[in-house]
Amino acid sequence: MRLPRRPTIYEVDTAVWLERRGRERGRPLTLDEVPPAEWDALAALPVDAVWLMGVWQRSPAGLRIALENPDLSAANRAALPDLREEDVIGSPYCVRDYVVDERFGGPAALAAARVALADRGLGLILDYVPNHVAPDHAWTTSRPECLVTGTEDDLRADPDAFVRTAAGIVAKGRDPYFPPWPDVVQLNAFSAALREAVTGTLIAVGAQCDGLRCDMAMLVTNEVFARTWGERAGPAPAEEYWPTVIDRTRASHPDLLFIAEAYWDMEWALQQQGFDLCYDKRLYDRCAHESAESVRAHLQADAAYQERLLRFIENHDEPRAAATFGPDQARAAAVATSTLQGARLYHDGQFEGRRTHVPVFLGRGPDEVPDSDLRSFYARLLRAVSDSDLRDGDWCLCACEGWPDNESYRRLVAWCWSGADSRHVVVVNLSDAPAQAQVRLPWADLGGTTWELSDRLDGRRFERDGDALARAGLYVELGPWASHFLACSPVGDRAPLGPPSGVGVPAGPA
Repeated sequence: MRLPRRPTIYEVDTAVWLERRGRERGRPLTLDEVPPAEWDALAALPVDAVWLMGVWQRSPAGLRIALENPDLSAANRAALPDLREEDVIGSPYCVRDYVVDERFGGPAALAAARVALADRGLGLILDYVPNHVAPDHAWTTSRPECLVTGTEDDLRADPDAFVRTAAGIVAKGRDPYFPPWPDVVQLNAFSAALREAVTGTLIAVGAQCDGLRCDMAMLVTNEVFARTWGERAGPAPAEEYWPTVIDRTRASHPDLLFIAEAYWDMEWALQQQGFDLCYDKRLYDRCAHESAESVRAHLQADAAYQERLLRFIENHDEPRAAATFGPDQARAAAVATSTLQGARLYHDGQFEGRRTHVPVFLGRGPDEVPDSDLRSFYARLLRAVSDSDLRDGDWCLCACEGWPDNESYRRLVAWCWSGADSRHVVVVNLSDAPAQAQVRLPWADLGGTTWELSDRLDGRRFERDGDALARAGLYVELGPWASHFLACSPVGDRAPLGPPSGVGVPAGPA
């Protein structure tokens, strides 16, 4: 299945999701046992693809390490106070083999799940981890040339950074800014043998899904890998890692979507190396910790770059949005990230306001009371996104203007969507104070008619004179963290609906 332009993706922690749905049976379900109603519910959100995070075989060796690690144990118990030994199942990013774990039903069960999703028009996203494998992965025995190796002296000098395997002494996986991860061994991204082996792996994985989310994708770029490993990795190849493996994989799977988990402002570089989408972590940080002006500056980047960003306010690596943002701030950030160019990512539990970040080592999460108001909000938001032209239309950042004695317009961000059959205006107050502005609309044909503005989030409707909109812009007044998602359509000379609060024509400078 070829995924649509600007897809909406829903991430599921496979182990936790199956455990929760199997409680009536007294055991976790396998992927081929999921009731049709559960797949129907995902399709009804509505989304375009489901990312089943963590389906591959987890490492018994990695599990032993995780169970012995006091920091990991403390994090697991903080998330799950009634933790049982069987709840710790190991990391999905400590991959023993790219074969579906038998606890989830194995390859046949995944194939059944993919059919169930495809029957509902949904694609399937899976993981690939380029930087490292489990210490009991087959390559530690059969392909030592694919690993970053060390010596007995290295192991004695730094036992936290090296480990003895069947292939000899190898380095533990790491990135350049943190200590090594205790449960994985480092692949050598400069190795021609690794690139050849990885291509075979990705072709096999690509036959089982419609897209790949590539973990910490920037770690295997030539510049970052050389900085991390220096002479130990050998000379950098003339060609980058990702163009090599992506091009070879796409020769077999031309429609396979490649998604990069990307940090350190590496998004543009990874886009140029072949990725369709890259995480927009910078926007997440700005929404969580910075001002509306910071967000507006971010959105002034080149349109071709923004088209290939994946926006989110929560995923399995980040704290829960409900625990990071205030309730109203979380809604404002959700409206902003859901209505921009590029793709959208949502995380299972985000719509219900779950607050506990569940470590990926766990196969069970805590019970939490769902927030029914938040769930209703997300239902309206996702339906508005699905029904509008956000997939195929043209996006434009709008100027927000104020008055000499009122600079509250700086707290607002606004943009427009223009499609073949519809127009939309989104305005968001990214602050904890009220704000007013004149939003300049980009459409040249506003004059000469009356326009109906229908808010897709709360159902309110307003009518505004097109000549006034063209001359002065749309006056907007929003409370703290409030937003509008306005569908705009000409209505001729019908009687006005009146001046409801929030959108109107100001009596004068506020």
